[in-house]
Amino acid sequence: MTSIIESAPGEWDGGQRSLHLAPMAGVSELPFRLLARECGADLTITEFTSSAALTRDVAKSWTRLENHPDERPFIPQIFGGDSEEMTLAASMLDEKADIIDLNFGCPAPKVTKICAGAALMGQPEDLISMSERIVEGVSAPVTAKMRMGTGRRDNNAVSISIGLEEVGVQRLCIHGRTLKQRYSGEADWTYIKDVVDSVEVPVIANGDIVDSESAALCLETTGAAGLMIGRGAIGRPSIFGEIKVGLGWMEESELPWVNDEWFELEDIARSFATRRWCWNRYLELARATTGLRPKWMKRHAVAFTKGLPGAKAARSSMHEVSNSEELGDAIMAMLSQ
Repeated sequence: MTSIIESAPGEWDGGQRSLHLAPMAGVSELPFRLLARECGADLTITEFTSSAALTRDVAKSWTRLENHPDERPFIPQIFGGDSEEMTLAASMLDEKADIIDLNFGCPAPKVTKICAGAALMGQPEDLISMSERIVEGVSAPVTAKMRMGTGRRDNNAVSISIGLEEVGVQRLCIHGRTLKQRYSGEADWTYIKDVVDSVEVPVIANGDIVDSESAALCLETTGAAGLMIGRGAIGRPSIFGEIKVGLGWMEESELPWVNDEWFELEDIARSFATRRWCWNRYLELARATTGLRPKWMKRHAVAFTKGLPGAKAARSSMHEVSNSEELGDAIMAMLSQ
């Protein structure tokens, strides 16, 4: 086991375990990943990126893999259905990556139609063979994310996980749903427990972790080495710090958005104050790294205001602004009410 990846810790006794921001298309670009780190995420992973596009030097795809010294370890995630392209893409990332993550869990049709992402779980021998070639071709540790199975036959993540461990994959992340389910139904944490019990490498649990209560229940059920949070962090990167506070891993006063005035606020006012801090910090990080990009700004603006009073009006105002700076100011004004 490489020192950068900790060994599997065994049953959960209440102690701290790692919290990961999931790789999400259209969400986890560099400024948001840096923000998630500041909010309490221990590890962040890039958007999942096409190996075919990387090997063909598509500039747009390479922008998804922008990184920063504050994001260490740097973990790019790649997907693809062609073993040679995946191996080549991994080798191209080897020098800058601290860990290379393989996507065998994405259920998006544009990914699965090329037999990539979760679709590869329907061809387990190819999936394991591909992973073995990648492990042998790079010096960085290789990890993998997958689902329970395709849903079209018996779930096979346990057997695949055993095979991946044998070829040198050093950490696994299991989303407790099948490809067929996509994001419907409930995540099956008991199946993740089966994977944890079947391998010696650390296993990260993913699916339906939305607060400290669900985080605790998932860790108790699975004994996982850590938790990966995706949809629960969209528009609410504060979830990482909130979970740590809720589980007693850190003090509330240590949260970066908390000050003396914050403790005197009612719940809804705290929600506004927290998201206001996060939005302002996101703007600062974007200006310092990638710049304010309209496409990203709009996606995050919708997510950061979702569920708050005045959110509908804020979304309407997005159509009236002419540039990213005005959009940033408009959302900030809404969150300052």
